[in-house]
Amino acid sequence: MPTPIDLPLTGIRILDLTRLLPGPVATMHLADMGAEVIKIEDRGVGDYARTMGHVKHTVSQFFIAVNRGKRCILLDLKDASEREEFLLMVESADVVIESFRPGVMDKLGVGWPVLRQRNPKLVMCAITGYGQNGPFAQLAGHDINYTGFAGMLEQNVGPDGVPALSNLQVGDLLGGAQAAVQGILAALLGVKMGGSGRFVDISMTDTVLAHNIMPLVAVNNFGRTAAPGRDLLTGGVPCYNVYRTSNDRFMAVGALELKFWESCCEVLARPDLKSKHWSLGQTIGGTEAMAIKAELDAIFAQQTLAVWSERFAAVDCCVTPILRIDEALSHPLFLARDMVQQVQHPTEGNYISTRPAVKFQS
Repeated sequence: MPTPIDLPLTGIRILDLTRLLPGPVATMHLADMGAEVIKIEDRGVGDYARTMGHVKHTVSQFFIAVNRGKRCILLDLKDASEREEFLLMVESADVVIESFRPGVMDKLGVGWPVLRQRNPKLVMCAITGYGQNGPFAQLAGHDINYTGFAGMLEQNVGPDGVPALSNLQVGDLLGGAQAAVQGILAALLGVKMGGSGRFVDISMTDTVLAHNIMPLVAVNNFGRTAAPGRDLLTGGVPCYNVYRTSNDRFMAVGALELKFWESCCEVLARPDLKSKHWSLGQTIGGTEAMAIKAELDAIFAQQTLAVWSERFAAVDCCVTPILRIDEALSHPLFLARDMVQQVQHPTEGNYISTRPAVKFQS
């Protein structure tokens, strides 16, 4: 791992007013890259994540997981003296990031016009569900709402045809956290190149819509999306699907390219299926594709996850086990990449943490 001085954002100071998931994850990533992040919580309940879910002693694992590498302070921005203390901090900061509804920062006396007057080089990022303007700007929302509006959740269905709720929050983490990191880094680069500070408006719903690529492609090609679960990457072909094993686990078959499908068919002892592939004219979501998918269902159901994992491990054809997180944490893939660590928390004791996914080398 590089020493702190080697990290690219060393010397960047960020004032973080965000709560819960999107903003804290964004600033965690920035802290991982060397930025000094000062997490500012109010003197009341503070960040709601502190008590969300199970709390063993004083703070939840959720809060711990998304706030590593930060320094926490308490400030009441409704108090004039503490507001002035914040404004003095702004003068030497590079970034302010917040996730209130539009207009809240202005009401507190620390909106963008005030902050940029104090620091013309400042980058301010606001993460909201629906953006700073538009008919939904003042509405509350959560990940389920953002992905629903953006046409993503409609395509993410279970076997019963009902939209399935992912335990990876696409709207919060892609729409909020990653988009905020992208915008902040771009604005910081603009300042470094001699430009002025900028206001970065992040709408989580906008970002999910902008990344909903395959359904958009379908609309442009055919005037409508594929039926849920019947597109190329959502279950409409046997070569890109999930299959239940005899011990009620699942294998992920990602043999999207013909060469991988051919190798997969060899392992399954079904060479007759090699020519049954979407790239050779098989209709995506069609009768033949679904019939072959049913055949593979029966084949995978004959052996356990361990057996199939061993058989496919020696063949490079994108067929892998679907792991639980506890299995992933001990898997050689992540251990070799130094992605997992044991950490001691002052009140919560030992816990497992991931390490930064973005790695730098000099």
